[in-house]
Amino acid sequence: MENNVGSYNHSINILERKNILVTGVKKIESFDDTEFLMETVMGYLALKGENLELLKLDTMQGNVSIKGLLKSFSYLEDGMKKEKEASIISRLFK
Repeated sequence: MENNVGSYNHSINILERKNILVTGVKKIESFDDTEFLMETVMGYLALKGENLELLKLDTMQGNVSIKGLLKSFSYLEDGMKKEKEASIISRLFK
């Protein structure tokens, strides 16, 4: 079976800072109501906001739909991803 994820286009569509559609998603690393960390075909993407909720995950197409108030999004370098994962783990075990 061939992995077609590399052929996905990547885009972020934001409607009124409340509805977010991300395409080209390989996997979701972690998420909660304030932050989503996902691997896309263009690198790691962190979305931050309030009351974030996963509406739809289409693993075949690589699409993720999220609702909530979006405050920021940024792409992370590989080193920053490891730091982000460490901070998430440390928050879990406080």
